[in-house]
Amino acid sequence: MTSSPKEVIVVEGKSDTARLKQCFGPEIRTIETGGSALDEETLEQIKKAQEVFGVIVFTDPDTPGQLIRRQISQFIPTVQHAHLLQKEAQSKKEKESLGVEHASLEHIRQALDNVLTYAPRQDGFEITMADLMHLGLAAGPKAQQKRFKIAHHFKLGHVNAKQLHKALMMYQIPLDEVKKVLEESEDMDERTI
Repeated sequence: MTSSPKEVIVVEGKSDTARLKQCFGPEIRTIETGGSALDEETLEQIKKAQEVFGVIVFTDPDTPGQLIRRQISQFIPTVQHAHLLQKEAQSKKEKESLGVEHASLEHIRQALDNVLTYAPRQDGFEITMADLMHLGLAAGPKAQQKRFKIAHHFKLGHVNAKQLHKALMMYQIPLDEVKKVLEESEDMDERTI
C-alpha cells in the first residue's frame, strides 16, 4: 500500500497519527482514542466513520491496545483490524512502551496491507482448545514459539492460547491452514539443524 488508505484508521494517540502521516502523507484520516477508556462519543465517531469510509483498528500490540480493539469490535463488529508484532512496535529507546509510533514505515504498510475482518460464524466451523492442545499451541514445550509462528503468519498480533483460539474463531481461519503453517515451520526448523 503506497497510497493513503481510504478507510479511517483508529489509533491510540497523536504520536501514532504523526507516524501514519510520515508513512502516507497528510491526507490520512485517523481517530485517536486517547487511551483505553473509550467514551460513548468516540465510539459513535468510529461508528459514523465505519458507515462512511470504513474503519481499520490499528492499536498498539499490548494489553491496552487489545482492550481498545475488543471494545470497538463489540460496538462495531464489521471494522477491519491491522496488527503489528510486538517486536515491530518496539521502541529503539530503552524503557519506552510498545507503540505504532515506533514501527518502521515498512511494517506499518505491511500491517495495513494485511487487514483482517471478523467473519460471521459459519455453521459447523469450530476450533476447540483441545485442537490447540493437540497441535501443541495451548500447552507443552515450545507452545509459545508455535503460537508466535501462527500469529505472525496470520498477522494476529501477540496472543496467548485463549486469545489465539478466539482470533482463529473470529477470523474463521481453518484448522487445516493452522496445521499447514506448523508443518511448514517444522520443515524449515529441521532444514536449519
